[in-house]
Amino acid sequence: MRAIHCPTLYRRLAAVLLATLAAGCGEVWNDPYPAAERGRNILYSAFTQRPKHLDPVQSYSEDEATFLYQIYEPPLQYHYLKRPFQLNTAAAAQMPVLRQFDAAGKLLPPDADPAQIARSEYEITIRPGIRFQPHPAFAVDAKGQPLYLALTDKDLADKRALGDFPATGTRELTADDFVYQIKRLAHPRLHSPVLELMGDYIVGLKDLHTKLAADEKQRNADGKGGAWIDLRDYPMEGVEVVDRYTYRIHIKGTYPQFPYWLAMPFFAPVPVEADRFFAQPGMAERNLTLDWWPIGTGPYMLRENNPNARMVLARNPNFRGEAYPCEGEDDDKAAGLLADCGKPIPFVDEVVFTREKESIPYWNKFLQGYYDASGVSSDNFDQAVQMGGQGDVTLSDEMVEKGIKLNTSVAPTVMYMGFNMLDPIVGGTSERARKLRLAISIAIDQEEFISVFQNGRGVPAMHPIPPGIFGYKADESGVNHEVYDWVDGQPRRKSVDEARRLLAEAGYPGGRDAKTGEPLVVNLDTTGGGMGDKSTVDWLTKQLRKLDVQLVVRATDYNRFQDKIRKGNAQLFYWGWNADYPDPENFLFLLYGPQGKVKSQGENASNYENPEYDRLFERMKAMPDSPERAEIIQRMLTILQHDAPWVWGMYEKAYTLQHGWLYNRKPGKIIRNTLKYQRVDVAQRERMRAEWNKPMVWPLALVALLGVAMVAPAVAHYRRRERSAAAEK
Repeated sequence: MRAIHCPTLYRRLAAVLLATLAAGCGEVWNDPYPAAERGRNILYSAFTQRPKHLDPVQSYSEDEATFLYQIYEPPLQYHYLKRPFQLNTAAAAQMPVLRQFDAAGKLLPPDADPAQIARSEYEITIRPGIRFQPHPAFAVDAKGQPLYLALTDKDLADKRALGDFPATGTRELTADDFVYQIKRLAHPRLHSPVLELMGDYIVGLKDLHTKLAADEKQRNADGKGGAWIDLRDYPMEGVEVVDRYTYRIHIKGTYPQFPYWLAMPFFAPVPVEADRFFAQPGMAERNLTLDWWPIGTGPYMLRENNPNARMVLARNPNFRGEAYPCEGEDDDKAAGLLADCGKPIPFVDEVVFTREKESIPYWNKFLQGYYDASGVSSDNFDQAVQMGGQGDVTLSDEMVEKGIKLNTSVAPTVMYMGFNMLDPIVGGTSERARKLRLAISIAIDQEEFISVFQNGRGVPAMHPIPPGIFGYKADESGVNHEVYDWVDGQPRRKSVDEARRLLAEAGYPGGRDAKTGEPLVVNLDTTGGGMGDKSTVDWLTKQLRKLDVQLVVRATDYNRFQDKIRKGNAQLFYWGWNADYPDPENFLFLLYGPQGKVKSQGENASNYENPEYDRLFERMKAMPDSPERAEIIQRMLTILQHDAPWVWGMYEKAYTLQHGWLYNRKPGKIIRNTLKYQRVDVAQRERMRAEWNKPMVWPLALVALLGVAMVAPAVAHYRRRERSAAAEK
């Protein structure tokens, strides 16, 4: 065995040390993205909940809207910078033309009394020349026939994503594509969450659903269930194609909020080719569906769909083109939001979303520059934000040093705990159940929750309508007098003693059933994060312990939670609503009886019904903003406060952070197609990432030196023994 001489050992250790130090120079070791993405024009973001539906006929959740609004382009959109929110054209060439008629078919003036209007007609003309994204559904052979129809199991054996189909095609968008999607709202297998609501307005939509459901039942009886339904074969009275680029939608009576719906993906175009392509046998088993792979005309298309880990949007090469806006609010120019006036959008080539289930890794990656923007959670609030003595909010020194910017806004959002009104204990219209709901509403201290868990970023809710929406009042007239007293010009939550009195009157003195003596147990269903985390659960348990009521929290993932709500299997649940459009109807319909979740798969998750409330809602929804409308809304809110179908939670204050290399980001939750406006200074981001993520090589050098110090004496001792043995010989 040949010994290693000490000088040789030292030289080798030194070489290793030098190599380690050299490797650290100019190299970022902790970059979570593939090396091929470095230096590319990519915006990096994150998502926490996996999207369940990406088919525009079914999707209605905020986590899904993040993706869907970038892919689909409905007729209208909101102006990105103007406030109050203002509708503008998207796929439409001009704003829809509204015509209103009386019962005799006579054309009425624009300011006609709503009571006279029997039918409204919206005529929409779309821009010529818009083309769909490249897609295999449009691929054709040399004879012009569809290339990927009548596919066999063998054809699909190696197909798991759209990229597995080598050929793609496209075609021009036409009015037929918009009409086809409206008919899809009535599809019996798709269960659109807006079918019930839109069926009350769009002429013939419910009749079409009835016809389609009857035919589907017959097909099932004939053993032909599940086959593709060609909706072109089904006429519908309420939609008509005028010409290649023009179509009309007929509305029962009047519905002033309908143009807002024309800015939502429910009314974005879906081509019949895609519907037919994905309906082929064997497709759904491979996640080859519109629900997984949307197809649109918008600025981006979905290139990668791994909802457990990563979603990637890529620039749509067929996008019609659009210019960045040149007008906004008074302070937008000073904020740099008009610097890109008139430039073509979108600015970034790709948007990469990584799933982050925990807030701390999300936050740390943002600080390292690996996410371009971030929210501000309770875990990192103190690190990010400083609160002044007058309640003013500023960034911490650490954030300022990094060039991070803060955006704040009052979000058109309401967070609430809903009672399932179908539940035999907390639901129903009895005084017993109502007083139980009020007792719980008083006991749960929303002010404390906002202070402890939201760092003050919220306003206690009095009813469903948030600040900034018509019908909201900040004075005494807007207070929920069932839960609050008005003291010294401020609302003050009623005492726990009042809550205990109501609980006793409900038949649960001391938190026990007066008849059986059994303790009252209330079940809260929620998702794992937010209201489902341990600290919040402990706090909620403490709140109900004031009444000696036991709380059991049942946390599930979001998809399972949605299923439980859909089937009415929850008792008390925590949820929220972001406005689809800036009108009180969009909040008050959440408690409209015909929108019941169990009854019609609508958005009334509490399954609340009150005939007087519903009657007032039907009057209010068709009215323009006016003192009369405000009076009706106040009566509706009084009914809700009395019946207490929700524990009125809070209205959110939104805080978001962005790095200095991200431009054109303006808060406004109603506007969701925002990615096309945002721009990234890639070179600056690369420099900052390298500066903030320099490898820490000195620990490795220290380990190497310690290795030399530890090994050298042993080697020297071994060497001396070798020499002694050689001398004895």
